Amino acid sequence: MRTASPLLSLVSPKGSPAAATTTATSWTVDPDHSHVGFKVRHMMVSTVSGGFRRVRGRVVLDDQHLEKTEVEAVVEAASIDTNLTTRDEHLRSAEFLDVDQHPHLTFVSKRVEPAGATQLMVLGDLRIRGITKEVTFKVEWPEKEIKDPWGNLRRGATATARIRRKDFGLTWSMALEGGGVVLGGEVLIQIGLELMRGPGPQAAFELPAN
Repeated sequence: MRTASPLLSLVSPKGSPAAATTTATSWTVDPDHSHVGFKVRHMMVSTVSGGFRRVRGRVVLDDQHLEKTEVEAVVEAASIDTNLTTRDEHLRSAEFLDVDQHPHLTFVSKRVEPAGATQLMVLGDLRIRGITKEVTFKVEWPEKEIKDPWGNLRRGATATARIRRKDFGLTWSMALEGGGVVLGGEVLIQIGLELMRGPGPQAAFELPAN
């Protein structure tokens, strides 16, 4: 396991408060109320949807300086679910995600650009099947946080991006007799996150090595 990411540090290397992050707050992804989904064309005539049931992450958000927002997220590859057991087993195999060798998908932001009152363009490194590529997510979230009945603060966010699966080594497909392929080359990623911040200190967040 890698040590906690310096992206999430709210202090300077010398231990003094970092001036650039004095108004920043750290939020944890609530895995029970968050979802990472995807859609891909099938047989050239329809769209198949699926998702991952296990996601965790951390967001450092500064409402006064949105360009300083930082995001890290981890998805367990084996948690893929398309509502069809045989298809899920195929997607976990070496022909697709190869979950035995690459058990996690990860995302780490590198640059954030405000694109409206409640919108961000978040560019970062997406790693799938051990291959890392830059991807930009369009992110939308409500401006204000709310407090739940247990004293936790919560915010929501949605994010979308499009990737070419072959860029990540997901090359399997079959040709159709009348032309075209069984599986489309573009994948739409759709994410819904519920972020939580409790009254006490936040637990350290670590990115897996693979």
